[in-house]
Amino acid sequence: MTDRFCVACVQTNSGREVLPNIAAAGALVRDARKAGADFILLPENVAMLEPDDRLLQQKALAEHEHPAVAAFTDLARETGAWLLVGSLAVRISSDKVANRSVLVDPAGKIVARYDKIHLFDVDLNEKESYRESARIAPGGQAVVAATPWGGLGMTVCYDLRFPHLYRSLAKSGADFLAVPAAFTRVTGRAHWHVLQRARAIENGCYVFAPAQCGDHAEGRQTYGHSLVIDPWGEVLADGGEEVGFILAEVDLALVAEARRKIPSLSHDRPFD
Repeated sequence: MTDRFCVACVQTNSGREVLPNIAAAGALVRDARKAGADFILLPENVAMLEPDDRLLQQKALAEHEHPAVAAFTDLARETGAWLLVGSLAVRISSDKVANRSVLVDPAGKIVARYDKIHLFDVDLNEKESYRESARIAPGGQAVVAATPWGGLGMTVCYDLRFPHLYRSLAKSGADFLAVPAAFTRVTGRAHWHVLQRARAIENGCYVFAPAQCGDHAEGRQTYGHSLVIDPWGEVLADGGEEVGFILAEVDLALVAEARRKIPSLSHDRPFD
């Protein structure tokens, strides 16, 4: 295991059609690799941001036949980088889809999968409501994946609001927390930065949060501001509101240092 590496979070503006999204994300992955990234993370819904429930059900494919799975495993092999495919709509039954995050090693092998546990069912205002559970089946398994640098806790977007999940991941060996997202612009402006920093601080972990940005089909708006945050809560890189990628140097020693200074992970106590 090595202590230092370069991470990249790719920020996309994904549309409704899979192949153009794959091409756009792939170009950014290649650019991030050329810029020195060892580990490259893509956002939630990177291959398709389809707001219509009926169309999403029609378009979702099983993992073994999903063109994005084939494309991104080939891309990891081509670039020699570790690649987190933030999430894909993966068919798991005749009427249900998983919001699945996939970790791929430089040989193009899928080494970990995580299905989003917490589903985004909210009413933000009279015009903006979401019912992710209408089309997505929730996952039921927390995942810490092994990487050459340490443990990666895998989560997706709305999971961010459930701190007990991140506590569990940190106690199970996570040094880094992945939070690929398609955060709404309304909630992003209010909560994105503070929640991401909180998850880093309270667990003594790095946070890697690649995000969707801009305007999408049927009036959907996402916040952008992909982030890399260190275990002390410092924002090392912020992607702003435009398509692109951010880079940051990661030093695993800072995880141990933050946890030594404030060893709260060992201070939990039972209560009624």
